[in-house]
Amino acid sequence: MDIMALLSDPATWLALLTLIALEVVLGVDNLIFIAILSNKLPVEQQQRARRIGLALALIMRIGLLLLIGWLVTLQTPLFDLGITGPPVEGTNKASFETAFSGRDLILLVGGLFLLWKATKEIHHSMEPEDNSGDILDKTPGIADAAKASFGAVIAQIIAIDIVFSVDSILTAVGMTDDIPIMVTAVIITVGIMMVAADPLARFIEKNPTLVMLALAFLVMIGLVLIADAFGFHVPKGYIYAAMGFSVGVEMLNMVQRNRRLRELEEKREASAG
Repeated sequence: MDIMALLSDPATWLALLTLIALEVVLGVDNLIFIAILSNKLPVEQQQRARRIGLALALIMRIGLLLLIGWLVTLQTPLFDLGITGPPVEGTNKASFETAFSGRDLILLVGGLFLLWKATKEIHHSMEPEDNSGDILDKTPGIADAAKASFGAVIAQIIAIDIVFSVDSILTAVGMTDDIPIMVTAVIITVGIMMVAADPLARFIEKNPTLVMLALAFLVMIGLVLIADAFGFHVPKGYIYAAMGFSVGVEMLNMVQRNRRLRELEEKREASAG
């Protein structure tokens, strides 16, 4: 009866659609991270890693919703270092603080992990290409190495899923108190992410410049998570507006590069003819 009452209430559908849109936006960070990590695996393992990663994200989010009472306690300060920043102009609220809750500690660790991982990947992508892949493929024990690599990727996906899941669910809790609405929004959102995961990963892999851009986004997101842990809240709209603008500029660059390549090919064909 309660479910039927919810379904017949227009406010329920509005809250559901709003939550889905919000969860999709918040899930972009998670999806980019999973795409970059899975692309480092052998081709036959990539889709499986993405599916496992997103399935774990779904399980964690639903699990946190079922433990909503405990989750809310994560916002209670555990300890305070007694350091505060100057007040924000026009308010009495400090620009940052060091009263850490369970949520703050999760965001802090997650932000540091994202910084470390993204910086490591940027450094790796700047190194010269290693052409020893064919030798490794023929080396005994390569299956064990690939298996270990797959396990390491899944472990890193789990770690970042925890961070993004806590942030996502706490945001959802601030918008509605109805658990069925939140569970439905989470399931639909993860379903959308599963559909988008493979095309996004292939697109990133085919366009190396986008890999660097995505890694730069992860650095920025890591810094934002750390700032959030210290009570310095950066509006999400600013972050995603910057990301959208950067992607738009890069898309224009890609169109320009493809046009130049076509012109060069046409000139070569003309000169050869």
